[in-house]
Amino acid sequence: MNLTETRLDGDLAYDGHFLKVQRDDIELPNGRRAVREYIKHPGAVVILPVFDDGRVLLENQFRYPLHRTFIEFPAGKIDPNEDPLDCAKRELIEETGYTATDWQFVCTIHNAIAYADEHLDIYLARGLVAGEQKLDEGEFLELFTAPLDDLLQWVREGKVTDVKTVIGAFWLDKLRAGDWKLG
Repeated sequence: MNLTETRLDGDLAYDGHFLKVQRDDIELPNGRRAVREYIKHPGAVVILPVFDDGRVLLENQFRYPLHRTFIEFPAGKIDPNEDPLDCAKRELIEETGYTATDWQFVCTIHNAIAYADEHLDIYLARGLVAGEQKLDEGEFLELFTAPLDDLLQWVREGKVTDVKTVIGAFWLDKLRAGDWKLG
């Protein structure tokens, strides 16, 4: 069965500083027409910083749309023409002050496929070396470390609900158990 929806026409419905909203007229697989609205996003990276003793580096950060603080892995938006790994290295330093000597690509996820084209490239960072945090203007977060088992328990309890952090925790658990390997 052909499930492809074909763009017929469209325009930018909203052009913000960070996000853009696209509105497209499309043709459905059955020939009928419909409208699709979605957020255009440049993509982002997620860093899974793991210390030699197995603890993970996490952040507490207030997220305005939901008006609460979330436990998250470090992450950030990919700049135009920026290599995702370079972005991951930049974001780790900016948000945490840490650098890493060992980087491995984990996977790409699409966190909001129904209404956004955003993708997140996840990287494992090991060989962590402390340095000076270089937060962006208007960025406030609190760093802390935790054993992976604690993070997994927080996911089970619903204390951690951020999708990139949940997926990162599951990946780290599978890697630690030897169930999954990185390329």
